[in-house]
Amino acid sequence: MPRKMLKPKEKRGLPEPDSKFGSVLIARFISKLNFEGKKSIAESIMYDSFDIVKERTGEDPVLVFNRALENIRPLLEVRPRRVGGATYQVPMEVPVIRSTTLAINWLIGISRSKTGKPMREKLAQEIIDASKKEGAAVKKREDTHKMAEANKAFAHYRW
Repeated sequence: MPRKMLKPKEKRGLPEPDSKFGSVLIARFISKLNFEGKKSIAESIMYDSFDIVKERTGEDPVLVFNRALENIRPLLEVRPRRVGGATYQVPMEVPVIRSTTLAINWLIGISRSKTGKPMREKLAQEIIDASKKEGAAVKKREDTHKMAEANKAFAHYRW
């Protein structure tokens, strides 16, 4: 058990920019991709997937990555709200930090769920697909928006 408790999320701040591209967003992605504390392996997977993206698209991989995350980020989500004895799925707008975190989690989760290829190739393919507004991550975003649209009748329960 730690001697000092962690700071609340609001006060922790963002990580340092990554060493190769100088982007805080890429540093956040690498931290989420980190598995069993092996950050150097997560960095190599990310940078190798960027090399694959550059080879396949001919564009700057950072721009493709940013475009992909913009295409995945949800604008609305449903959150459960208990009123009386019933629980309603209330549509709410998603703050920018949370929407970016959701996009990162979806991109990594979908890449990990695919089988048959190394992680760097799966991640590169998913980034390319998301930048073209295709793929499973964009479908997940669309499903989230459809769910929020379907539950629009409960929007007055927003707090």
